[in-house]
Amino acid sequence: MKELAAEIQRFAEERGWVKHHAPKNLVMALSVEVAELAEHFTWLTAEDSASLGPDELSDVADEVGDVVIYLVNLCSKLGIDPVKAARDKLEKAKLKYPAEAFRERPEPARARGPKFAIQTAADTNERK
Repeated sequence: MKELAAEIQRFAEERGWVKHHAPKNLVMALSVEVAELAEHFTWLTAEDSASLGPDELSDVADEVGDVVIYLVNLCSKLGIDPVKAARDKLEKAKLKYPAEAFRERPEPARARGPKFAIQTAADTNERK
């Protein structure tokens, strides 16, 4: 990871872009790249999203590369080890969501549909 961070830094320095790489700018650019990644999956079924063709998979890999570059750059600027941060977060999640308590749970509520149905005027008239 340190080698990648150094390579990203050199790339930016060689182009004079470092002056633009304040953490807030990197976060904004990262969010744009994540949105571009999400765009490739918009309106796909779960099955389709898991079986992309070679061209689409290549495009997705490019977007993943952009996301990783901005995230590693951001972490470098802030002195965060992204691997340690991910491991630390995983440990917190293990405590918050113990496997024993979640292994046999039913599907998430969002998969079962909305908690409250949206009632339209047509629905109201049909019941009268």
